[in-house]
Amino acid sequence: MNAPLRRVGIIVMVMFGLLFANLNWVQGYKADEYRNSPHNAGRVQIAEYQRERGPILVGRDGTAAAVSIETDGRLTYLRTYPEDGRWAHVVGYKPVNLAATGIERFENDSLAGTGDRFFVDRMRDLFTGDQSAGGTVQTTLSRGGQQTAFEELNDNQVGADRGAVIAIDPRTGGVQALVSMPSFDPNPLASHDPDVAQDAYEALDADPERPLANRVLSERFEPGSVFKVIDAAAALASGDYQPDSNLEGGAQYTAPTAGSPIGNAPGVSCPNSITLEQALVVSCNTAFSWLAAEQLSGDELSGMADAFGFRDDELSVGRLDGEGMSVATSQLGELHREDGQYDQPTLALTAIGQASVQMTPIQGALIAATVANGGTQMAPYLVEQLQDGQLRPVYQASPESLREPITGEVASELEDMMVAAVERGTGTNAQIPGYRVGGKTGTAETGDGAAEHGWFVGFVIDDGEPISAVAVFLENAGSGGSGEAARIAGQVMHAVVNDQGGS
Repeated sequence: MNAPLRRVGIIVMVMFGLLFANLNWVQGYKADEYRNSPHNAGRVQIAEYQRERGPILVGRDGTAAAVSIETDGRLTYLRTYPEDGRWAHVVGYKPVNLAATGIERFENDSLAGTGDRFFVDRMRDLFTGDQSAGGTVQTTLSRGGQQTAFEELNDNQVGADRGAVIAIDPRTGGVQALVSMPSFDPNPLASHDPDVAQDAYEALDADPERPLANRVLSERFEPGSVFKVIDAAAALASGDYQPDSNLEGGAQYTAPTAGSPIGNAPGVSCPNSITLEQALVVSCNTAFSWLAAEQLSGDELSGMADAFGFRDDELSVGRLDGEGMSVATSQLGELHREDGQYDQPTLALTAIGQASVQMTPIQGALIAATVANGGTQMAPYLVEQLQDGQLRPVYQASPESLREPITGEVASELEDMMVAAVERGTGTNAQIPGYRVGGKTGTAETGDGAAEHGWFVGFVIDDGEPISAVAVFLENAGSGGSGEAARIAGQVMHAVVNDQGGS
């Protein structure tokens, strides 16, 4: 080959190399920018719905909570939710012209097959002309736990119209159930008819019961006596108290400089001297208020709350190495006077979950999970595994420790105390025959004249292994609300146990 031909050959090879590099740049790096350009919106939408969106699977049997079906319309695949509202707040929905929510939102790139993990699929499609399906999301959710939570919450025996249930595996942080009441049917929101979808959204958005709100993650409520688990943890961690240490109880307690006394709930008998464990078992307001206002320092109480996750504004629930659903920050409110000292009357009310204390249901479940898991709080997550369009795993969750608010010794003492509360105290409705169940009820005044909230947080242990930790919240449930919350919690935990091969 003579020199001119050799030069031409080199130039042609360089041009092909540059063309190939540019093709890879466009396909691999600039694709999202071009796809999301407003000038390309219509074409992008059609292209997105020409690819089958991957399913979202739940339960050990891999039941589909979200799946795409083929149509003969302009948009080829329609997103559907086979069980209507059962998974609505956790799976979310993927509309054509509205914003996606839940897993559908934070795993959109995987479900659509456009994420970095699916680059090989896209390159293969480029050469074969095929249209690989999007990725599959396998969740941590328990089918039985979710179904029981949904049914028991909606059929609660105190007539509550709003509430929440969250169950977590204390050993891993995997979310087993997540239900917010009232729920909604996501199918109309995913309609290819924009008018149908818009009308459905506007109707839900205007509903005074706020069915679109995720009460598990994004709403905060007064926790009432559930907060006494934090009080007890602070007392035990201080080294000055043991479960059998005596506290001052009685029918009423008035904090220094306070104008009004704090009493116990109707039916609660609290003697003048009561042990720390028995105070938790019967839920003695006066003993815990005295403990917080006059015995523990404000730093010990607020520090223990923070150690469990209060005031953590970075928590989210989704995939451990990626995005998720944001969690509202559980709060204590202002505990100091103008002179910078802790306000004792405020501490007394904070100790019983009143004053300005606000907690999310998931925070309640994390408190119970930490106790059951020996003092280690695992990071909560929803995505167990991702698979590409050929069902090959491209991601597997690896559980992570989030924090260690208490020692194993304190956790063991708290566990025994919470078990006693279920065996012979306020939480007896949560009992599961043959299993070790612990928990704490809570009744919280709202301050607006409405009926009290009902709470229960607890856990179930089998042969020393924690199986599930749960929080149940019944908004404005009134009398009997905490007992009903405990009953629902027992049913949910039992369903999770059954899902894992128990009885």
